[in-house]
Amino acid sequence: MERKIIFELKSLYRDSLRVTGFLFGHGEKSACIVGALRGNEVQQLYTCSQLVRTLKRLENDGKICSGKSILVIPSANAYSMNIKKRFWPTDNTDINRMFPGYELGETTQRIAAGIFKEIQDYKNGIQFASFYIPGVFVPHVRIMKTGYENVDMAREFGLPYVVLREPRPYDTTTLNYNWQVWEANAFSVYAGTTDRIDRSGVTLAVNAVLNFLRKEGILENSGFVHEGYISSIVEENALVSVQSNAAGLIDSYAAPGTNVTRGEILSCVLDPYDGSVRSEIVSPADGVIFFAQEEPLVYANAAMYRIIRE
Repeated sequence: MERKIIFELKSLYRDSLRVTGFLFGHGEKSACIVGALRGNEVQQLYTCSQLVRTLKRLENDGKICSGKSILVIPSANAYSMNIKKRFWPTDNTDINRMFPGYELGETTQRIAAGIFKEIQDYKNGIQFASFYIPGVFVPHVRIMKTGYENVDMAREFGLPYVVLREPRPYDTTTLNYNWQVWEANAFSVYAGTTDRIDRSGVTLAVNAVLNFLRKEGILENSGFVHEGYISSIVEENALVSVQSNAAGLIDSYAAPGTNVTRGEILSCVLDPYDGSVRSEIVSPADGVIFFAQEEPLVYANAAMYRIIRE
């Protein structure tokens, strides 16, 4: 294992921002895995740390295939993570909306440019991503339909679902999209949570990446990797969204992965002062809870659940 500085940004008032990478093996740039691009992505950071730990052991055991190399970047935004802020502290911009970056641009554009310069030539790119709404997902791999996507390869992770989504205009500045434009096989892995550690989700995500690396001939088959699931393909625009129709405290009954039926009560919105039920949130369809927001308070008309219709 080689620990190296991928990108360094000098600071006038504090220590430099250093984006650290861990390089395993030698030869072809076979796979790059990126963790936390945002300051609240604790689950993504922790997942990368466990992947680094596992790959270090596998490399010592000679399990990385000859002529293959793997780069893991656990975090690109330590400044924000240190103060528990999701976006860049000084101007609230998102590094994952700045790719492929611009070396003479704003701070986050320069960070994105420095990182992308180092990782754009990798054959396969994997990002541990997070959602813009705080909540919990069923672990899955997500790919954008750019014309370069490869659904069969996405199945190699062995996660329960592969989600296909049409890119929106703002997606053209994300890491996943630009990896695909630079002809990499790009995948976003969602490991359940974001700003807290879920060990079961971490284990599933790490094993999924090891599955993929093994099936792509980057890791030798050491016999310890669980094959995972036969992935179901889901179109994102086919997910059923469920919104709250009142504001208040949430008393939730349904967790991600739960099978629900049409008309079933998923949660209740409670009056925060007297505890009375303001509203019952019911499932509009038979299916599986794919995403559930986990904030204790909710606004009226806020997104609460996403359901995979049966």
